[in-house]
Amino acid sequence: MAAPAGAGALIASPDRRRCLWSVLAAALGLLTYAVSALEVYTPKEIFVPNGTQGKLPCKFKSTNSTGTLTSVSWSFQPEGSDTTVSFFHYSQGQVYAGNYPPFKDRISWAGDLDKKDASINIENMQFIHNGTYICDVKNPPDIVAQPGHIRLYVVEKEILPAFPVWVVVGIVTAVVLGLTLLIAVILAVLYRRRNPKQDYTGAQSYTRS
Repeated sequence: MAAPAGAGALIASPDRRRCLWSVLAAALGLLTYAVSALEVYTPKEIFVPNGTQGKLPCKFKSTNSTGTLTSVSWSFQPEGSDTTVSFFHYSQGQVYAGNYPPFKDRISWAGDLDKKDASINIENMQFIHNGTYICDVKNPPDIVAQPGHIRLYVVEKEILPAFPVWVVVGIVTAVVLGLTLLIAVILAVLYRRRNPKQDYTGAQSYTRS
């Protein structure tokens, strides 16, 4: 006896569902492969002497190569404020500086997108530049999971100890020479303690002859 038409549809239904789930899983896999999270790396905090140039490092990791769609934006949250102001944008090799007065004519691009570097320089940093700096990188189709945050402190020059290169080289050289001399003295003392009889015997033989 032939099975009813309705029964055939019910039997085929699980197969159709499995096929549909397989197609959805494959599509989701392709989407996940093509789009992944772009990771941004910045130091948690930096200290810059007032009146000097400060570099804000920002590196990023992306599965896709950079191109014309890659862009970098920097924002600033002043100390004690909840407001964030965008003051710098970089895209297609062009710098777009905002009109925010504290950064006017102070910002320069210091990065290289081919090297996954989105750093910037700020000239003549003052105490008004204290606050949090936010580095946001976009490289479609990758998406940014979390922008980088830097807490920047502008401090008096005297607070940061300055050690000229020649001072460091002199200290290292003195330490190396001192250790070398100390080792030579210790080896000489040990040698004399281990061979006192040989020296005395040699002296007696020379006297008798």
